[in-house]
Amino acid sequence: MSIRDFHLQITDEDELQDIVQALNASIRRKIMVMLNTSSYSIAEIAKRLNLPISTVSFHINILRNAGFVTVTVKRNTRGNAKLISRQIDHFALDFNAGNSEPENKTFSMEIPIGSFSDARAEASCGMADVNDIIIADDLPGAFFSPQRFSAQIIWLSKGYLEYRIPNYMLHDKQINSVKLSMEICSEAPNYKNDWESDITFWINGTEIATWVSPGDFGGRRGRLNPTWWSDYSTQYGVIKSLLITQNCVYLDETPVSTQTVKKLRLQEGDYFTFRIGIKPDAKHQGGLNLFGERFGDYAQGLVYSVDYK
Repeated sequence: MSIRDFHLQITDEDELQDIVQALNASIRRKIMVMLNTSSYSIAEIAKRLNLPISTVSFHINILRNAGFVTVTVKRNTRGNAKLISRQIDHFALDFNAGNSEPENKTFSMEIPIGSFSDARAEASCGMADVNDIIIADDLPGAFFSPQRFSAQIIWLSKGYLEYRIPNYMLHDKQINSVKLSMEICSEAPNYKNDWESDITFWINGTEIATWVSPGDFGGRRGRLNPTWWSDYSTQYGVIKSLLITQNCVYLDETPVSTQTVKKLRLQEGDYFTFRIGIKPDAKHQGGLNLFGERFGDYAQGLVYSVDYK
């Protein structure tokens, strides 16, 4: 005999009605107790309870509709007999289950900084990996070389980098927020700690924030930089985070835009675009450096995280 526990959430009103009806008659409760140790035919149940078979059949149908018993047909010497088996040993009704909040979950992905899908770079510009310069300094036309995928630091004085961020994990989910974080700073000749730059961020072509980078940082080595990297070059950046919620956009912990997950269409299509760059009319045309997980101070590239229910 197949025995199972039964748990009903109060939000399921139709099933609740069947359950209440099944349990509100003493005959049906007696039948459930009788089926504790064995299965019986309708005729056997009728004989034990001293009831007409038609009456027992009526009560069995109610128990069956509620999921409390099953009816199987078994062949014997006199033809076919219907055997009644109890399906439920333990029954619980949870009045709070329908009010519980869905669990929050997080998905995270690291995007290699060299995997940009579009770019415009003006001198000075270039890329390096952990072994050497991979895109010769001040050759913007070489930015789309396949070598770019190994980049661990990218610098440009003007222009932008644009990434296609996959959004398959956003489909059919209740999104709380989408976060993008990266290590960045300005781009000056060699380095200059007080070199300001207006670095702007766009999502799906919509401008969402501008951060004024205070400088191109050097004077001490970046914690992760390879030994071949010059002491007189850019060394490290700072972590900047963009958090897009259902209400607004935050740059670090400061609200900076009324754009939202919905307005930015983050759950539409196969991907969304994320652009980092210097606007042609920016007040501080100070360029940018973008660091990978093996350059600068922080072991990360472009990190993409989703908080959802």
